Amino acid sequence: MCGVFGNRLWLKGFDGRPIILLQNLNQSCLRLGNRKVIGNRYRLSAVCIVLSFQIATMACSENTTPPQLESFVYSKANAQCPSGSRPGLAGATDGKVSVEGIKYMVRTPVNYQATFAHPLLMVYAPAGMSRWASERFTGLTTTATGAGFVVVYADHKQLNVSTVEQLGKIPELVAKEWCIDEKRVYATGHSDGGTASLALAVLDKTKTIPAAIAPSAAGWTGKDLEEFQCPAPIPVMIMHGKNDTLFPGWGAQTSAWWAKCHGCDVTKTKTVEEGCRVYQGCASGGATVYCEGSGGHRDWPNLNRVMLEFFAHPEKFL
Repeated sequence: MCGVFGNRLWLKGFDGRPIILLQNLNQSCLRLGNRKVIGNRYRLSAVCIVLSFQIATMACSENTTPPQLESFVYSKANAQCPSGSRPGLAGATDGKVSVEGIKYMVRTPVNYQATFAHPLLMVYAPAGMSRWASERFTGLTTTATGAGFVVVYADHKQLNVSTVEQLGKIPELVAKEWCIDEKRVYATGHSDGGTASLALAVLDKTKTIPAAIAPSAAGWTGKDLEEFQCPAPIPVMIMHGKNDTLFPGWGAQTSAWWAKCHGCDVTKTKTVEEGCRVYQGCASGGATVYCEGSGGHRDWPNLNRVMLEFFAHPEKFL
């Protein structure tokens, strides 16, 4: 049964099913905002909302059963890890913890080959969401493993610069156990997870980690990004909901900032799949795409196939 018991609060999702057990009623005000704690130079501005980010797929107790994992058609190329050098197992692995205490889990193709250097997809969670809930919310596992990715889901942790740097260390930890091509590390996530993947690409200590990013509903504006120097060009796919009333228009702003950084013609775009707009004339390696869906802040954009194609073949988005 769900409801209020002492100082505990059980919540219900859109369809009436219960979601999320909060240990303290004060937690019912989720901070999903623009957390910027960047040394002493940047400000912290957070938006506090009362449970507007309710995900109907989250139940009163966590569902830890992984979705279907797919097989990948391997080629004979990319064999970069010596046999026996990576002890990570094929399939679904949970219970991994970073040095700083961030819990994460790993998904591989069903027929994972331990000598083949795989691309790594990091998925960062929205505020208050576990790695399991993030996996169900994004629905990336089945499609990504079928495309040959190793996928990692990390628990949410309140964002600041230190947290982003900690999240940026997880790919290296994964690469010690699974055969990963560390030049093909990709980052995505929603809301706070989108902000984390966006920050990962501009912070001095982490900007060389991702080969490309695809943040969704990120909590930074174009003005926020102007406080950073442009990094070296990388493929960037910004996803944002047209009806996002929490961060209205912020995706258009951040995509324009990246387009300017990449030397694109900010006045010219080309419409491609799912209505995504590709900036024209961008520098080599700097494919810049803006995808604006019809959803609100709590909606994942469901562009998984397009996103994975963008990561694998960014040259198609120029």
